[in-house]
Amino acid sequence: MSNETIPPNLFKANLELQLRLQRLMQENGQQWLENAVRAGKDGIAESGAEIESLLKAENWQELATLPAQTFWRQFQHHVGGAQALTQVAIKNQTTFTQGLQKAIQDWQKSVTQAVGQGDAVLPFQDIFKQWGAVWASAQDKEAPGKTGGRNAG
Repeated sequence: MSNETIPPNLFKANLELQLRLQRLMQENGQQWLENAVRAGKDGIAESGAEIESLLKAENWQELATLPAQTFWRQFQHHVGGAQALTQVAIKNQTTFTQGLQKAIQDWQKSVTQAVGQGDAVLPFQDIFKQWGAVWASAQDKEAPGKTGGRNAG
């Protein structure tokens, strides 16, 4: 490769990396936004159910038991919601980390080829290996034995 093609090829590799990183950030943000919308809808539905309970109460005794029933129903709902949100967060972060790792590796290959060292060992080849392993192990701990998890056969 001539010296005249190195700068355009490096520029192209850097631009491609920036675009891939931007896309990863947008996709990750979209996933979080969708989860927030889903949680908001759940909260609205829960509030509607509580209002219906109040409207259906026909005497003071029923009305007096509603706060305790509401507490336990909300407690169970929020515990399940927190667990689901944790699993979604780990899945989203794992996907983002894998995409980031692939983008960096592809960029390294492009840069190495642009400077004429296509057969050279890529520096920092495992730069995100430890980072990705943290999320993968967290995902394994969150979903033991569940289908679709990393431990599922």
